[in-house]
Amino acid sequence: MTSNAEAASASIAEQGMSLTEGLVSLIRGKPVASSDLESAALFTLDAVANILAGRNSAPGKVLLAWWQDKSRSNVEPDPEQLAFLMGGLCHILETDDLHRESVVHPGCVVVPAAWALAERRRADGRALLEAVLQGFEATTRVGMAVGPAHYRIWHNTATCGPYGSAMAGAALLGLSDEAAVHALGNAGSQSAGLWQFLETGAMTKHLHAGHAAEAGLKAALLASFGFTGPARILEGEKGFFRAACPDADPAAVLRAPDAPWQLVRTSIKPWPSCRHTHPAIDAAEELRSAIAGREIAAVEVDTYQAALDVCDRPVATSDYEAKFSLQHAVAAALSLSIVDFEAFGPAARETCAALALKVAIHARDPYRAAYPKAWGAEVRVRLSDGSELSARRENAKGDPEAPLSREAMIAKAQMLLAHGGVREPGRIIDGIMELPSGGALPGLDLA
Repeated sequence: MTSNAEAASASIAEQGMSLTEGLVSLIRGKPVASSDLESAALFTLDAVANILAGRNSAPGKVLLAWWQDKSRSNVEPDPEQLAFLMGGLCHILETDDLHRESVVHPGCVVVPAAWALAERRRADGRALLEAVLQGFEATTRVGMAVGPAHYRIWHNTATCGPYGSAMAGAALLGLSDEAAVHALGNAGSQSAGLWQFLETGAMTKHLHAGHAAEAGLKAALLASFGFTGPARILEGEKGFFRAACPDADPAAVLRAPDAPWQLVRTSIKPWPSCRHTHPAIDAAEELRSAIAGREIAAVEVDTYQAALDVCDRPVATSDYEAKFSLQHAVAAALSLSIVDFEAFGPAARETCAALALKVAIHARDPYRAAYPKAWGAEVRVRLSDGSELSARRENAKGDPEAPLSREAMIAKAQMLLAHGGVREPGRIIDGIMELPSGGALPGLDLA
């Protein structure tokens, strides 16, 4: 029996559609089960909790000051401006979700755009969650096609994110397939976001998420008025792949149309640091009790090249740098009782500094070859008494192969909401978990 998605894929080939036309057709042909909606609710909860927790940070306070300055005009902010604020806040604490094969953080782009528009349009919970599913699908399918060379210079969440926010907006606006293609075309023309900020630890990464949420939503809103965009934005001679993706795999955009929704293939982050540090944190935590206070002489970490490209930082001079330091993350996991927000703060950096300098990191197989389908690491510790300990992870905790339970995800949300000083966390958690049955969005106080 041929599924809707298979039929859509066959139709794409027969009709000579552009990749964007094919992507819209594929996504809209995928069935939505109740379990998909429940998963979308948990990912929405994770993103909202990150948004509210992100207010309790230096970049978050800057974003809120900008927002409050805009609000003094007594003009109701546009949904795309709200999407920008929420997207920026969501990506600050490095605890938002991650889709491994695309190296995209979909939640910080898609959920803010969908939430902002659904709130303005008074959409019900099911409509919001279906838009979230579609947005995750679009941004990750484009992300899986960009190729590894793109990620060395470009931040995939920033460049692929606008496709996801545009697709979510198209769903909530009820755009025709043609108008949705226009929306994605103009979203893709706004793709941008470079890794240069890592050199100084600037706040740019949060701008990336906010802009991606805003750009795609704006493109969808314009398309609802008839504003046109390029159908061949991905594969065209002057399109996205030609401009920024030297080793693109365009076929990945439409590959495996009957695969589960990419949202359920997305990882949830249990620790507040770059996802590239998580396999090593997970392995190092296993060794901590076995070390039992004995002196560590040296530590070696085997992982994949992208982890070194982004997180090879022996000395971390700020919370933000510590979150992008494999050396600090492993030292913290080996020596501290818990890897939480405080594990990347000034006191923890001082405590872990000497051990971090003993951590050597390498890109080696099997982890190098398995990336990006699997994000793994091995940690080997040599103690001063000559004994050696090791632990390995083919995947990190929170990956689809090692998922967090529903209870663990809710507990994580509670931790984030507490960090953000939310007064009624139960109201937000219960409200979001009721969305699959068509419930109303709970109000968020972003001030």
